[in-house]
Amino acid sequence: MDAGIGPLIILIVIIIALVLLGIFFYFLKVWVRALAAGARVSIFNLVGMKLRGIKPVLIVDAKIMATKAGLTVTTNDLEAHYLAGGSVGKVTRALIAADKANIPLTFQKACAIDLAGRDIEDAVRTSVNPRVIDCPNPEKGRSTVDAVAMDGIQLNAKARVTIRANIDRLVGGATDETIIARVGEGIVTSIGSAETYKRVLENPDSISQRVLEKGLDSGTAFEILSIDIADIDVGKNVGAELQQRQAQADLEIAKAKAEERRAMAVAQEQEMKARVQEMRAKVVEAEAEVPKAMAEAFREGNLGILDYYRFQNIQSDTRMRESISGIEPGPKKPTG
Repeated sequence: MDAGIGPLIILIVIIIALVLLGIFFYFLKVWVRALAAGARVSIFNLVGMKLRGIKPVLIVDAKIMATKAGLTVTTNDLEAHYLAGGSVGKVTRALIAADKANIPLTFQKACAIDLAGRDIEDAVRTSVNPRVIDCPNPEKGRSTVDAVAMDGIQLNAKARVTIRANIDRLVGGATDETIIARVGEGIVTSIGSAETYKRVLENPDSISQRVLEKGLDSGTAFEILSIDIADIDVGKNVGAELQQRQAQADLEIAKAKAEERRAMAVAQEQEMKARVQEMRAKVVEAEAEVPKAMAEAFREGNLGILDYYRFQNIQSDTRMRESISGIEPGPKKPTG
């Protein structure tokens, strides 16, 4: 039994030795690279990185880049930024670019910008090489900024804004979307304050000057270098359209009031007709009482036969005169 255990122990020892030798050669390769580049990193530090879940190659490559560029960055700083979730490579490249361009940028500030979610490489690149953005942004679905001058003519403008990243305001500063919104607002205000659209067309630079004077880059992560009006066209006659709509509305109101007055007149006419009919009914009712009164007068002896005939003759003469004169005779009197 002892004879069988001996070869097994030797095999285990050989396997362990091979694993350790492989690990040693892995770290030895990285250590030699760092040593050859002048970025000294101990093998024990590399092993500690591996145990802490850090990729040693990534840290060593970043330190080699910084060392070759003449920057002093410690492995502890790089490891801390990696463990915080930052991009070690981007921060190192940004520091090198800023140093070559004489832009003051510390490692702590670069890490803060990177951890804030900003692209530190793009920020340094934009600081060195200013970027041009369109106002409005065509990707948002609009191609021009529309504004109306004081004479009611609409102007459609398109601007190009040259911006440069401000490293000191990258953390907490507004993005370029805020720049676009503010420039658009400034264009609308400048065109709206112009007395006529012709003045704007004659001197479109006045829009740029007014907008620049407002200090639109305050509180943002960028600095506005220039605002150029790329294109400006004449749009609709908004003032005339508004007047036309107002006239149409006034016409509709007048029609409604006239219809209201007509309805009131018709109602009043119908009311007067009803009153006429009511009065006629009263007349007929009163005339119906005449024969009764005459009969009563006959019974009481207050009215004689001659008086009655004389009354009939008078009525006949009246009707004849009305027919001769063309006057419509009144209602025929009852004869009893």
